[in-house]
Amino acid sequence: MKKLSTFLTLAFLSSAVFAQTTWKSDPMHSKLAFSTTHLGISDVAGLFKNFEVTISGNQANFSDAVFKLTADVGSIDTEIEMRDNHLKSADFFETEKFPKMSFTSTSIKKSGKDRYKLTGNLTIRDITKPVTMDLWYRGTVDNPQSKAKTAGFQLTGTINRSDFKVGPNFPAPMISDEVKIKADGEFTQKP
Repeated sequence: MKKLSTFLTLAFLSSAVFAQTTWKSDPMHSKLAFSTTHLGISDVAGLFKNFEVTISGNQANFSDAVFKLTADVGSIDTEIEMRDNHLKSADFFETEKFPKMSFTSTSIKKSGKDRYKLTGNLTIRDITKPVTMDLWYRGTVDNPQSKAKTAGFQLTGTINRSDFKVGPNFPAPMISDEVKIKADGEFTQKP
């Protein structure tokens, strides 16, 4: 009986240690932003207002985490309505035909203290390409407002818009092919 009790205790502790946790982005404290260079002389920034990110994993330091993002491309906002409407058109994102973009990570590799290289598949305009971004895990705290564990991350990197056929009729001297990505997020642990 003692052996059975010991076995059950070990099994319970093992499942508790390796239990998968899920985290969901807090829209009030998260941002998905980008910037391009116009005419080679100035940066133009924007963001996607509506998006959701979930993280799942077993490790407390997120070293095995899987990140999944879905964004409403029609929520693009560069603070200029005319430009936003043009970006939603067939010249760029063609949001009527391709309303969503998504990212699902396929690997996460440590690159320093609380720093990772996050690789995954990015889909824009139904074109999927692998991309690698820099991920900074900023820590986990007990949120006094929500009474929930809250983790913070910052993601930075660069993608090429031509890989996804975004704005193919606008050459790089007019709008840079490279698009800088910067995403900041707070994530609440789900029970």
